[in-house]
Amino acid sequence: MKAKDVLGQTGERMAADYLEDRGIRVIDSNWRCPRGEIDLVALDGDELVIVEVKTRRSRRYGDPLEALTRAKILRLRTLAVLWAREHQHVLGAVRIDAVGIVMDNSPSPSIDHLRGVA
Repeated sequence: MKAKDVLGQTGERMAADYLEDRGIRVIDSNWRCPRGEIDLVALDGDELVIVEVKTRRSRRYGDPLEALTRAKILRLRTLAVLWAREHQHVLGAVRIDAVGIVMDNSPSPSIDHLRGVA
């Protein structure tokens, strides 16, 4: 496995733990279909939350959340519908969140959670 893949998986586990600690229940991860991938799918009350996780080793090339483009957000909205259809989940409110993690040499990683980026 490539180092960037290990970093990504580690970040997704950290993001899932972070969300769970805040009462957001993660119900799926790394869901894939021909149209793309969802990092985490969660429920915040009755609201379906699609979570994009961006993990970096430093901020040398900018904040990880800066990598979240408008096109990616629009694709995540489409993927939310496809995920719900595949899992027979009745769509009500859907929220797109982003979690940015920086795992530098500090004692604990920096975690930023943006709710409702779209």
